[in-house]
Amino acid sequence: MELRSVAELMDLLHACRGVHDTSGPARSRLRPGGTAPVGDPVDLHGHALQTAALLRRGHPSDKELQVAGLVHVIGQLLGPGDDAGHAGLAAAAVRPLLGERVFGLVRLQAAAERYLAVGPPGHEPSPHAPFAAAGPGGAMTRREAAAFERDPLAEDAVTLRQAADAGRVPGLHAGDLEDWRTLLELVAERSGRAGDRTGAGGPRHPGPAAGLEERSARLGAAD
Repeated sequence: MELRSVAELMDLLHACRGVHDTSGPARSRLRPGGTAPVGDPVDLHGHALQTAALLRRGHPSDKELQVAGLVHVIGQLLGPGDDAGHAGLAAAAVRPLLGERVFGLVRLQAAAERYLAVGPPGHEPSPHAPFAAAGPGGAMTRREAAAFERDPLAEDAVTLRQAADAGRVPGLHAGDLEDWRTLLELVAERSGRAGDRTGAGGPRHPGPAAGLEERSARLGAAD
C-alpha cells in the first residue's frame, strides 16, 4: 500500500484507535489462562500521539522526525502479525507522501531496536532489550552495530526508537490527531518540492508551503 494524500494517512491513523500492539514486549501480557496476548496497554493511536509529542518537545525544529514518530505505528495495521515486517510496511506506505527521510527513519525502527538491545555506549538501555534480543534477528552483533552506526540516519532512528519506547504511558493524553494535520501537510509539501528537484515520484504541483510552515510554527510554539 502506498499513501498518496494526507487525508488517506489521517484515516489510517484514526483507524489505529482501539488497536493494540501484540508484538515484542506486549506478548508477555497474556489474558487470564494465557490463551492470547492482551497487547500494549496504550492503543496504537495513543502510542503514536505520545511518541510524536515527545519528539516535538525534545526536537522542536525537526519536523520530519516528529512525523516519523507519528506514523511509525501504521505497519501493524497494514501487516497484522508480521512482527519483522511492521517497520518496512509503514515506511513503504508513507514514502511517496512524506519523502525519503521519513521513509528511512521508519524503516530503521526494527534495526534501531536490535541496536539498543546491545546496550551501546552513550545510550540509555532499552526497556525492551530482552524482547528485541529474543525477537526476529536478535540483538545486533558488533559488526552489525558498527554498520548501523555508519548509516547517516542511525542516530535519529535511535532517538525515534527511544521516544517510541517511552510513549506507552496508560491514561496520558498527548493531544489530538487533528493537531498534526498541518505538520503532515507541510512535510508532504516539502517532499513534493524535493521530488520536483530530483525528478522522483512523477509530476508534482507546488502548494502554499509558506503558509503551512507558519501554521506549523504556531502549533509548535503553543505546545
